[in-house]
Amino acid sequence: MTTLPPALRLATAGTADTVHIEITGDLDYDNAEYLLAEVTEQLTARPGLQDLHLHCAGVANVDSMGLSILLMIGRRTAETGTRLHLGDRPPNLERLLDLTGTLEYFTGAAAPDGAL
Repeated sequence: MTTLPPALRLATAGTADTVHIEITGDLDYDNAEYLLAEVTEQLTARPGLQDLHLHCAGVANVDSMGLSILLMIGRRTAETGTRLHLGDRPPNLERLLDLTGTLEYFTGAAAPDGAL
């Protein structure tokens, strides 16, 4: 079991083909790699995974490392053929994705409902 820092909490639930990870806290330099580790573990444990839902409503702060981790997760899910859904994005995350030109990457017209 991974011990998370107090500034981040991940709650994971899923089946063989769908995983939901609820993110609460900061996705920043100190914490973001824990989300990547959890996603990597889920992708490895479920080779037939079709959908990965990251529920972001509880995300507080996101820095460049948090954004980098989200982009890395996008690449890893694409490699496995898993659709990535960034749901319940708070305004600060939405603004960061917009300012960095990555919002369309995560929510492009070809991918409805925030799926990649």
